[in-house]
Amino acid sequence: MTVRALIAEDEPLLAARLKEALAQAWPELEIAGVAATGDEALALAERLRPELAFLDIRLPGLSGLEVAEELAERLGEAVPAIVFVTAYDEHALEAFELAAADYLLKPLEEARLAVTVARLKERLGAGGALEKLAAQLRAALAPRAGAEPLREVRASSGNAVKLIPIGEVCYFQAADKYTSVVTPEGESLIRTPLRELEPRLPERFRRIHRGTIVNLDEVAAAVRDESGRVALRLRRRKETLPVSRVFAELFRAM
Repeated sequence: MTVRALIAEDEPLLAARLKEALAQAWPELEIAGVAATGDEALALAERLRPELAFLDIRLPGLSGLEVAEELAERLGEAVPAIVFVTAYDEHALEAFELAAADYLLKPLEEARLAVTVARLKERLGAGGALEKLAAQLRAALAPRAGAEPLREVRASSGNAVKLIPIGEVCYFQAADKYTSVVTPEGESLIRTPLRELEPRLPERFRRIHRGTIVNLDEVAAAVRDESGRVALRLRRRKETLPVSRVFAELFRAM
């Protein structure tokens, strides 16, 4: 079985080094394409349908994380297994929430890359392993269900702890190790991460970005800028929230 890979890296020298390192660690691997921007990576992946994608996280245009989200939405069963390659380790949690096959730090170490290659080969030989990775990625992006919807949120505001009725929340936003609960009166913090909070929210709360979940009752309008990106204008907060391209389809009718 021929395995094809896509590399997304905006630094030509680093892209060449990764390509060379992969050739040494995995001679049978075919590099089907190299992209310098997130948008180019997305277009190449749609056209070439590679089995693997090595994505730098900080790319011009769409980030590597946004490319992974877009691919999960657009390619369905054909989504490639994702290996993130980056100089920054602070995105590791987000990467594995997207069911990344691995997370490599720059500068690449030969021994560490060998571990990644061995891991990918093992999964490829396990029968349908890439399909399982793709399913994990789609499941990570899909809302989870089963728990009883929250009626109120216990949040910190300064030295006080208060109960916020869920209907008063305009949106939730990831904030470092916390989640910010935003209401018309202000912001409070809770320790529950978005990925644990989301399945307990009522149906009217929808994820619009990797780090944002909005109350649709608070949306006054969806607006589009010159580049085609969608943002939501809120009723009571008098602000706009960006919508990632993965979720923009939900609001095109508006």
